[in-house]
Amino acid sequence: MLDANLADRKVVQYVINRFGIHAKHRLGQNFLVRPDIVAAIADAAEITPDVSVMEIGAGIGTLTQALAERGSDVIAFEVDQSLKRVLDSTLEKYKNVTIIYEDVLKADLKGILGDKEWHCAANLPYYITTPILLSLIHSDLPISLFVFMTQKEVADRILADPGTKDYGALTLAVQYYCTAERVLDIPPTAFIPRPQVTSTVLRLRRRSEPAVSVKDSKLLFSLIKMGFAQRRKVFTNAVKFGGIPNEISRKIFEVTGIDGSRRGETFSLEEYAALADAWYDLIHD
Repeated sequence: MLDANLADRKVVQYVINRFGIHAKHRLGQNFLVRPDIVAAIADAAEITPDVSVMEIGAGIGTLTQALAERGSDVIAFEVDQSLKRVLDSTLEKYKNVTIIYEDVLKADLKGILGDKEWHCAANLPYYITTPILLSLIHSDLPISLFVFMTQKEVADRILADPGTKDYGALTLAVQYYCTAERVLDIPPTAFIPRPQVTSTVLRLRRRSEPAVSVKDSKLLFSLIKMGFAQRRKVFTNAVKFGGIPNEISRKIFEVTGIDGSRRGETFSLEEYAALADAWYDLIHD
């Protein structure tokens, strides 16, 4: 295994057969078998000798190998402890790789990562994509760039424009903290076993400051939640349903000059920020 490319279809099939691996659907296990795609994901992580990489979901070591080959230190999380014997073999020559067999959402990431700058690369199981993504970008961890492979449907939601069917609370939750770009789409044929959907690789770059300045970010996200909880309601009704009295909401719209008869899905992040600040001023008046 010392010189094998772990993204090669024949190598992946050999590893599966040798170790008797059965992909666990409950863990979203699908193994990439396209060296060009794995290389593109590793390239998107913008690895330099000064920046270490945290990987989530090592699998059989496919992306881990590509990251390690670029010379940076790699810490990879893998929740499936049964893969330890596989990774001990497939990654045995890489002294710059550390595998942690733990759920990344339960790990002491501050203690593990320390204070130096990190990038993150992850082939996330689709069932847990959003919780991991939001947990990381909302944290104060020293991770400046994220490369996530996720379901195309989720990527479309993150990249959506106001007023479109994919635009929602996830769009704004990500764009508040990060810029986002699509790196590439990946067909089901690039995996063993084949998933039922197309995948997308996204690159998220953490902003030095949030996209909008607000007096209270909790109020901002409360309004965003209200705006998308009842997508068919006009915003005045949505905030009423969310618990804001009519008198307060009327003043919020008067102060901002924003038309409350629009639906929340048509508001930009900047408009939500203006509404949140007007609400804050009324609360603290």
